[in-house]
Amino acid sequence: MLPGFPDAAPLAGLLGGVLIGLAAALMLLGAGRIAGVSGIAARAFGISGDGTPRSGAWAFVLGLPIGAMLIAWGPGGIQASFAGYVPLIVAGLLVGIGTRIGSGCTSGHGVCGVSRLSQRSLVATVTFMAAGIATVAIMNAFGLEVLS
Repeated sequence: MLPGFPDAAPLAGLLGGVLIGLAAALMLLGAGRIAGVSGIAARAFGISGDGTPRSGAWAFVLGLPIGAMLIAWGPGGIQASFAGYVPLIVAGLLVGIGTRIGSGCTSGHGVCGVSRLSQRSLVATVTFMAAGIATVAIMNAFGLEVLS
């Protein structure tokens, strides 16, 4: 636990980051592809015609919630809350539109692009980090709860 951050779990965060980095490296070395979730999801749903083979894209997309469920059902589990299905769907659509406009998502730009020193990914990562920080600052300024 970190002082002032009672819910912080730095070791779990470190382990998660290492696993994400290993998965991205394995995807790049093994398949020669960037592990960007939005690009893989676009391929799975037929929105994009290039990239990972469609069957592999579906395996990746289905593995995301299955992996989360396995962790949730494991020892210690996870607790999540959200504001309801309508805000969740609207947020998902906005993120999807943003990833198409930005030519990638946080995993593609932040993990894979930054590690390759891609200028476009560096700009995208700074932009979404700044937007996230600004959003939390605004919500805190108005006394709104980010997550409970």
